[in-house]
This record gives sequence, structure tokens and C-alpha cells, in this order.
Amino acid sequence: MTHTITTTELYLIAMAIIFCVPYLIWRLGRTDYFAPLVVVQIITGILLGPGVLGAAFPDYYDFIFTRDVVQSLNGLALWAVMLFVWLAGIELDLGEAWKHRRESGITAGLALGTPLVFGAIVAVGMLGFDGWIGDKGQRWQFVAGVGMSCAVTALPILILLMEKLDILRQPIGQRILRYASLDDVAIWGVLALVLMDWERIGRQGAFLAMFAVACVGFRRLMLRLSERDRWYVALVWLAVVSFGADWSGLHFMVGAFLAGMVMDHHWFEQKKLDTLRHNVLLVMMPVFFLSTGLRTSWSVGGWMVFVAAAALFAAQLAGKLAGVRLAGRILGWKPGEASIIGWLLQTKALIMIIFANVLLDKQIITSATFTALLLMAIASTMITIPMVSPKLQRMRELISRDA
Repeated sequence: MTHTITTTELYLIAMAIIFCVPYLIWRLGRTDYFAPLVVVQIITGILLGPGVLGAAFPDYYDFIFTRDVVQSLNGLALWAVMLFVWLAGIELDLGEAWKHRRESGITAGLALGTPLVFGAIVAVGMLGFDGWIGDKGQRWQFVAGVGMSCAVTALPILILLMEKLDILRQPIGQRILRYASLDDVAIWGVLALVLMDWERIGRQGAFLAMFAVACVGFRRLMLRLSERDRWYVALVWLAVVSFGADWSGLHFMVGAFLAGMVMDHHWFEQKKLDTLRHNVLLVMMPVFFLSTGLRTSWSVGGWMVFVAAAALFAAQLAGKLAGVRLAGRILGWKPGEASIIGWLLQTKALIMIIFANVLLDKQIITSATFTALLLMAIASTMITIPMVSPKLQRMRELISRDA
């Protein structure tokens, strides 16, 4: 008897592909040194998207990734990325950054500002050609958005890479986390500015005012709860704040970050936070990577996308290294210290991809620009460990030196 395959069965086939293919590439190819599993998952998402798999095998692609299947995957991906951004907000340690405010402020400011300027210059050049700016994007929004994409440091991925390098809990690792934490706050602040809808400024102002008031009550409530209850209340808080931000026009990702940023990480056991982050990456984020791959486009012309990606990669790398090197001179760091910190802070991956997804959702950038930014993020993350690992081997004494 002929069996008509159902949407549920297609969904499960897609899920099997999502988890199986990148794992096999990572494990059998032994890519961990230059491409951790999370990077392989991002690359696989691109390969499974319409620009590669869809172009090579359109019938197969259309059979598996139907509209209903993609819609179901996008729903899971949306919650996954909200959890991930929320955790990134919780992991910020602004108290430590304030204790070392001069050093942290100078380093974070230069590490963010310099690549932002370099990236903005490339963005201005891209505006001279058709196909890069979105239908609803203004020129200043495009320049600021692309420039900030070049300045992003992916705090959650930075944590994973420093764990791999065995420096996360060392003084130099904690210093780098302080710099990245301040940059994360600035990144989402700039995103909120870029997304500011002047026609709905009253609604956005009302949301921010209600959020500020709600934070007071929320924090008082959390202090009275046991840790077990805090987890449940925190998830409700995440959903409510994300809804409020999206309702106001700021985008739910801004809300997810705000929901986490006002929470103290010491409310939860550190091991449980680490476990949740790893589990979100393992169980849910691969679906987001695929949904990201489904949004890639080579419509401007394949070679032009790669040219744009190369220019953005050069801008972000030169800007980040130059900014951190200047900070090192101002603060009197030892030779070689700025190089290690600069290479680690140029890690992009997830946060930049999330940032670019928001710009694409709001039609500030096109799919072609999104693809160029995605390629830039992958390249910048893949070279981090190969560049930093030998430097650390030569300068192990830096690990134990505090600021």
C-alpha cells in the first residue's frame, strides 16, 4: 500500500539531517582545532540552505524543507535563540567591569569602536552598489548595522573557546570576559538605536519605562525565591520582556538580552548555568543554524558576496587588533598580550549572526548582505584557536597575571 509521507515525518527527517550531518563532519573530519562543532553546525546550515543544497538538488530540497516543516523549525529556532541571548545577558558581570572601570572601559571602547569605524567604511562602499541595503533600511541604519556587525564579540562562543584553551577561569580569561561584557551591552544598545521606530517612539518609550519599573519588582521577587523557583520565574520573565520589546518595535532579541542583563548570575549555581548553555547549544541551537542557512542568498552574484565578505573580514580583524593594541599601549601591557586578547575578542559566530538576523528581519539589510556577514563571522571564528593557541604556548606566564 502506498504511504503518503506526512509533515511530521518530514520534520523528523529534517531534524535527523540537522543533527547527524554536522556531527559526522566534526567527528570524522576531526575539525575541532580550527572549527568547533558550533562552527561546523553553522557551515552545515548554509550548505543545507537554498543557495547550495537547494540550487544543486532543488527537488530534494523542496521535498524535505516544505513550508510547514520550515515554519515548525523556525518556531523552535526562535525560542532557542531567545534562550541563548538571555543566557548571554545573565553571564555579563558588570560589577567586575566597574571595579576595573578604567582598564575595562579603555579596552572595551577601543576594541568596539575601531572595528566599528573600519566596518562602517566598508559599508559606505557597499552602498555604491545595488543589492545590499534592505527595502526599509536607511543609509545610516545600514552603515551603523554593518559597522557594529564587524565590532561584535560573541561572548557565549568566546566562553567556549576559552574553556577549550583552559584559560576561562584564569586571570587573563576573566579580564577578557570583562571587556566582552561591556562590548555586549554597547552592541545591544546600538541595535536598539538602529531599530528605533520614530513613528512608534511613544510605544517604545512606554515599554522602556514599564521595563524599568518591572525590574525593581522582579529583582525583589527573585531574592525571596529559592533557586528552583527562580528558574521558572526567570523563563516567564524572558517571555514577557521579549514580547514587550517586540510589541514596541525594538525586536524580541533586544528584549531577551534585557531580560537576562538585569539578572544576577550568582542567583543560580554556575555549574547549572554552564550546563544549560551547553544543552541549549547541543539540543536546540542546531535548528537555529539551519534556519539561518535557509535565509542565505547569493542573488547579488556569488563572487560579489565573497568579495564583500572578504572586505568585511579584513575590516573587522584589522580594526579589532588595532584597537586592542592601542589599548595595550595606553595601559602598559606586556609585549604579546594585546595580540592574544585581540584575536580572542574578534570571535564572532553566534552573536553576530543573531545581530544580522535582526537587521534582516527589519529589512535594513538584504539576504546578500546577510550572507556576506555570515561568511565573515564563520571565518573570524575559525581562525581564533589556530592563532591564539601557539601564542599562549609561548607566553604561558600571561595566564596567571591579573590586570
